[in-house]
Amino acid sequence: MTSSSTSLTAWQDRANHAARSVTSLFGRKLLFLPGTHLGAVLWQGRHPAGQPTLPTPGQEPGNNSGPRWRAALRRLRPAASLALPWHYWWQAHYVDCLVDTGRRELGGGATPAARFNGPDRPSAGHLASRLVTGVRLRNALTFVNSYYDDMAWLALATLRLDRLAEETRRPGRRRNAVVRASLALQFDAACTDDLGGGTFWSKKRDFKNTPATAPVALFYARTGQHAKAQALLDWLDATLFDTDQALYLDGARLNPAGEVVLERAVYTYNQGPVLGALLELGGEANLARAAVLVDAVERLLTVPADSSGPGGAVLRCEGTGDGGLFTGILCRYLALAAADQRLPGATRATAARLVTGTAEAFWSGRRAVDAGEAKAREGTSIFSLHAAQPAAATYPPGAAVELSTQLQAWMALEAAAAVTAAAGS
Repeated sequence: MTSSSTSLTAWQDRANHAARSVTSLFGRKLLFLPGTHLGAVLWQGRHPAGQPTLPTPGQEPGNNSGPRWRAALRRLRPAASLALPWHYWWQAHYVDCLVDTGRRELGGGATPAARFNGPDRPSAGHLASRLVTGVRLRNALTFVNSYYDDMAWLALATLRLDRLAEETRRPGRRRNAVVRASLALQFDAACTDDLGGGTFWSKKRDFKNTPATAPVALFYARTGQHAKAQALLDWLDATLFDTDQALYLDGARLNPAGEVVLERAVYTYNQGPVLGALLELGGEANLARAAVLVDAVERLLTVPADSSGPGGAVLRCEGTGDGGLFTGILCRYLALAAADQRLPGATRATAARLVTGTAEAFWSGRRAVDAGEAKAREGTSIFSLHAAQPAAATYPPGAAVELSTQLQAWMALEAAAAVTAAAGS
């Protein structure tokens, strides 16, 4: 079914390599507190000539106009990291990536030898649990913040972590249930009849969009609240589905005259959780929508691969900052479509090809972290922020590398491993 001849074992090894790289370069305790884990926003390598480059978060590599105080903070004690930007939803996807790795560990028998970074290291599930604790502490002792999409991503991640913990008979499920119960109250408050339905993006309550509505719909679907989930999907279809493109637009708001104004931007990641929710609910109409969506992604959200890479087309990527996560998220849900036997064979093949082709491009474009760049575990790699370009071009030695972009490549590689496993089952 996949467009890649790469074996399942090879994809698993590649996903493990990404997991080791991200956790080694970015993972750390919060303020040295035991039982905690967080992903640093940036990893700063050293230029071969000894001079670091210092782009700010969200700034494209190669532009060195960013303030140097950030680098100075990173050289101080770990407490200085609290002065750097806090990206709650990046951490939520870090949890999700660790759960992906944990599920592969489970497939290997959940033994110490099956762990992604060796028998002497914590399991991926254990590390994910520490990460959830770190999120709560870093977020001022709460899981609630001002953005409903952020909270929805964490709720989805803890739901998956809970299922992993149940299968591996690990503790922590009570804590995860408390997380979801508190966040579910937030979602219920955000889903109103304003603008005809949908979910508010933030507590300003002036904008309803796909980034919040789709993951909340998926959360409702996965927690048995199917009527709520279907209502949100129907609102998305009626309000934000662009029939010409067969893709979902960003959002809608009321202008001062009381008229609905659409934000017409189309982002890769918005299509992913919609696809996930359609598949989770099932039914003829939802599955038909899912097939149309996969086809539209292939037609409109792909770009030619780098000529030095595996060739063909890959999913479009959307830069640094928050955009650095977008394509990885889409890969996660395309992998579900590739494995869903209720979809037409052509649709499943398309989804599989998009995932494996993009993952192949990330893998072939990676670059090794040089021994002189930083103190890092041997054998770690940096992945490009664009699948269609090599990491040597987008993140040359000495560049500041953002966590979001590395999670994106990790997600794509985990998705490819999942697609290949499903094709062989």
